[in-house]
Amino acid sequence: MKVLGIIPARLASTRFPNKPMSLICGMPMIEHIYKRTLFSKFLDEVYVATCDQKILDYVKSIGGNAILTKDTHERATERSAEALSLIQEQNNEKYEIVIMIQGDEPLIMPEMIDSLVKVLKSDKSVEVANLMQELKNRDDIDNPNIVKVVKNNDNIALYFSREPIPSSKNYKNNISYYKQLGLIGFTSKSIIDFITLKPTTLEIIESIDMNRFIENHYKIKMVLTSLNSDGVDTAEDCVKANLLMKNDKLFTKYK
Repeated sequence: MKVLGIIPARLASTRFPNKPMSLICGMPMIEHIYKRTLFSKFLDEVYVATCDQKILDYVKSIGGNAILTKDTHERATERSAEALSLIQEQNNEKYEIVIMIQGDEPLIMPEMIDSLVKVLKSDKSVEVANLMQELKNRDDIDNPNIVKVVKNNDNIALYFSREPIPSSKNYKNNISYYKQLGLIGFTSKSIIDFITLKPTTLEIIESIDMNRFIENHYKIKMVLTSLNSDGVDTAEDCVKANLLMKNDKLFTKYK
């Protein structure tokens, strides 16, 4: 089964404009993500998907693969789906699995990518797989920039929200909270299906792609990881990423 890694990225971020090109330890964030993704054991190809010529030119200048997509996409999944179609046509190749690595995860670990590929290869009933991590800090639980997920006993996602879910209003015991990480695996069929489905109410309310799948009865397998990957949503997050990158062991292998 051929596996394609796609990194959707754009400059026009509402919370942090020019984010993919922001420097972390002297290197643009998008370069960190691209080079770290190449360490995966299971990805056959890796592409940056962008609507910005500046990002495209930079990725190609470092010897990377990049493809230009439309500038009308509202969702990263939509951009990745278009990229898949373009890459398959360009390479005359079919990919059965697509791993979408968000363009704001400069500390992503290749083992995280591989864990999603393993799930999709081993369980044919899974159409989408998403990494999650347990939240321990109350500030993170309340942070609307961090997407939370609730799941059933089989680790299938029930709902994604920017609110602290589940609610603690009527429950006084300890509650486990989980955040969605910016790393999602799809069968090629499911990601193409995504762009044929109309945007859904809960997707729009929460501004979260995955709710479109849930509202259309797709199964999203949540995969728990203990590995850390601090996403960058704001300029403050970028400062934190700079500090963490200085002691990152993988960084020494590609800087």
